[in-house]
Amino acid sequence: MPGFYATIARYYDAEHQDKTDDLELYSELAAEHGEPIFEVACGTGRVLLHLAHAGYEAHGIDIEPAMLDRARHKADALPEDARSRLRFFQGDVLKFDTEQRYPLLILSYNALLHFHEQDDQLALLRRLRRWITDDGLLVIDMVNPGDSFGAQDTDALLLEKTFLDPDSGHLVMQSSVSSLDRTEQLLRVTWIYDEVTADGTVKRTFAPVVYRYIFYYELRLLLLLAGFEVDGVYGGTEFEPYEDGCDRMVVLAKPKPVSS
Repeated sequence: MPGFYATIARYYDAEHQDKTDDLELYSELAAEHGEPIFEVACGTGRVLLHLAHAGYEAHGIDIEPAMLDRARHKADALPEDARSRLRFFQGDVLKFDTEQRYPLLILSYNALLHFHEQDDQLALLRRLRRWITDDGLLVIDMVNPGDSFGAQDTDALLLEKTFLDPDSGHLVMQSSVSSLDRTEQLLRVTWIYDEVTADGTVKRTFAPVVYRYIFYYELRLLLLLAGFEVDGVYGGTEFEPYEDGCDRMVVLAKPKPVSS
């Protein structure tokens, strides 16, 4: 059975075509901290291609070949100078290693929520600590779990959005059914894609996925254990205050100096 991102890779870019609010943040941080830049779970290259086009050397890793195939296909359409600044790695980041050191590392748009076990979260952060330069910056962007934990449970089928599949031109209606385990901090979502084909029939695709919610003080402790210290926390990618009701939790962390 294919994994979640293998199932939804063909829809990913059309589904997220309006997700651009964080790109200016990464451009600003790249200008401040320099290159090369490394992104964990880079997917179809939404962030990396933007950075390469803006003039920065950008590297990324993803475990799903179908997502990277789309990233490479999009990269082929870039000018040669931008394309030459990109490097993609396929594999499990927890087994990957590199001698390269990066002044900017990125866990964008809920990437950390795919690491369900605390041991894996800590192992990832410790790996990133080895790869970051002494004056580098780690950026973690994820959903703020507060509203979800306070909301009333429902088994309703929710229509999320509609979009056109660029490969076929077909209309796709994306819906979801979800349940939240507040004890384990696990959100289980079944994404449902109803694709209306040329003859009017509907092709339905089910794509279940699990996210592990992480709260700020939990993350701060994980970062501390991994050798980082929080440099700032914000409620959005435009440095909005992190406060009750904000949609996002954007954490900036710097490596703690190694004691001699």
